[in-house]
Amino acid sequence: MEKLYNKMPRPFICRRVWFKPGITYFKPVGVPISGLDEVVLTVDEIEAVRLKDYEEMDQVKAAKKMNISQPTFHRLIVNARKKIADALVNGKAIRIEGGNYKMAEQAIQPGMGRGLGRGAGMGRGGGSGRGRMGGDFAAGPGGICKCPKCGYEEAKVRGIPCTSKKCPKCNSVMIRR
Repeated sequence: MEKLYNKMPRPFICRRVWFKPGITYFKPVGVPISGLDEVVLTVDEIEAVRLKDYEEMDQVKAAKKMNISQPTFHRLIVNARKKIADALVNGKAIRIEGGNYKMAEQAIQPGMGRGLGRGAGMGRGGGSGRGRMGGDFAAGPGGICKCPKCGYEEAKVRGIPCTSKKCPKCNSVMIRR
């Protein structure tokens, strides 16, 4: 007698995400929401796009940073780019939500760097030059961290990105203003 086995799919490995966007909906200007089709990008897909296209990280490093294999990362980035292209070409809205991910803990400890994988960000010159905004760092001194949902504002702390903070009122990711 032949044994029959249930072929269950392999469970997804939880992807490590370092950035959760504060703005999660994009739509074409001048088109009412009621008449729009939507494309849903998962948080892990947008993280793959961020690492590969925005941070210009190679796929092996980006996959390691997300705690997934390089082939899985490749499938993730291909799917995300196809969805983004569909939205742009066909005038669809983009919603960012869901996915199988876990937020990475970004502890800043003395002597441990900034925890984002690119060193202290000072390049070859060791930080001796002026940033593009004229300050010591690229974004310049001072500034405000603002919640895009409720409008809460607080002074920016040097060395801590606004996007690594959560709003104390509504728990949304803060942005730099």
